[in-house]
Amino acid sequence: MTEPTTFSVALYNETATAQLMADLALLVGPGDTITLTGDLGAGKTAAARAMIRYLAGDDELEVPSPTFTLVQGYELLAFPVMHADLYRVEDESELEEIGLSPLPDATLVLIEWPERAPSAMPTDRIDIALTHRPALGSTARAADITGYGRGAATVARLKTLREFLDASGYIDAARTRMAGDASTRSYARLRRNDGIVILMNSPQRPDGAAIYNGRSYSAAVHLAENIRPFVAIDQGLRAAGVSAPAIHHFDLDHGFLISEDFGSEGVIEGDPPRPIPERYEAATDVLAMLHGKALPETLPLDGQTYAIPAWDTEALLIEIGLMPEWYLPDRNAPLSDEKRAEFFAMWRELLKKPLAAPKTWIIRDYHSPNLIWLADRPGIARVGVIDFQDAVLGPHSYDVVSLLQDARIDVPEALELTLLSRYIKARRAGDASFDPAGFAELYAIMSAQRNTRLLGTFARLNRRDGKPHYLRHQPRIWTYLQRSLAHPALGHLRDWYLANVPPPQS
Repeated sequence: MTEPTTFSVALYNETATAQLMADLALLVGPGDTITLTGDLGAGKTAAARAMIRYLAGDDELEVPSPTFTLVQGYELLAFPVMHADLYRVEDESELEEIGLSPLPDATLVLIEWPERAPSAMPTDRIDIALTHRPALGSTARAADITGYGRGAATVARLKTLREFLDASGYIDAARTRMAGDASTRSYARLRRNDGIVILMNSPQRPDGAAIYNGRSYSAAVHLAENIRPFVAIDQGLRAAGVSAPAIHHFDLDHGFLISEDFGSEGVIEGDPPRPIPERYEAATDVLAMLHGKALPETLPLDGQTYAIPAWDTEALLIEIGLMPEWYLPDRNAPLSDEKRAEFFAMWRELLKKPLAAPKTWIIRDYHSPNLIWLADRPGIARVGVIDFQDAVLGPHSYDVVSLLQDARIDVPEALELTLLSRYIKARRAGDASFDPAGFAELYAIMSAQRNTRLLGTFARLNRRDGKPHYLRHQPRIWTYLQRSLAHPALGHLRDWYLANVPPPQS
């Protein structure tokens, strides 16, 4: 059994309490339980209120004490939160009536007065014991934070995070929650008098079990499992003339960094969102510039080196294997062993050309959520790139596909073709030997590869990770897939998909 982990924090006022709870909120999520103990007036409700407001992104959110209602639920943007007060509970059997026995799934639960029902508290939890400390001031408290079971690792990480913030000079900064992504990373904006920066929490965590020849999915397809690739690629992109955020502080061993804040002005507009052509043109020009350079395969990293992994056939096949693994069962169209063999044999042959083509840095998710418009900068520097830790070496066409067939917004086919022509023209201007027809074929192949993978990825995010909102993108992915399958080089694949892959539900 994991030994409990404890550390203590002096909280001189409610602002310090709010900062502590914001830091903890960065590390917890649905399925976690936080218990709050202490005498009447010790600040339990204030601590719970601070965390709920932080998660809601609303400092004015009404968060009453649940002393009389016993339980108060909050359907927050990222996940639901339940706030309970057991002070008036006389018997543990009452917990079933108020929805706390068993504890709800996929919910963050905050419980005041857990000692009223000790045997009902989960083995894996974080306890915050609050006590008055009048010697430190009339509003001062001390918080003894203890992690039990799986909570021990979270509390140890919280202690390390607080030490990192203190060493970086941001322990007293105001915190504002930022929306996360499909990864295990989480983010916050830190605000001081001298400006705003972004805190990234990137825990070391492989994506799933070791089921791909003894490796996790993330290891098999070369996804970043720690913060080292982000730091190395960031520095490489900045050296190559791309606007990646300046990194001010980092802790490579624990996965924390503080970086420049590019703001939130994107490259899309409207509802439903659509590309802003001028900004997509600049984003296209960034790729043409980058792909016209001879880029190193190894980058310096804090006195060491980082070798950018190269995409290989097996990694690409594992990616597209998510489609038969997750998408086709959802569409009641599982493949027989014979059809699976046909699928992978076709792809193995089709991938030979792109893998034999000249290689460049593939940023990998070079699309609207990860591009920030920096209007005060000149030329292509106006395009801020914020997500690149999964970069690999591979065919030039891949990131062009990511941008022009954006998984999350509709890119009209006419705009896609205009920007594709723009990219080709820029490449030919810098290299007379650049082959437009050959590039168009590689574009179609990597489009089919990417969109096949995304059908499976979004199905997996729904079924495995409980994120159904990704399913709404599948019809768009299907449309992009049909565009790429229309290329003559993909005729055999097109016929096979027509016979074996049903469209998503609209």
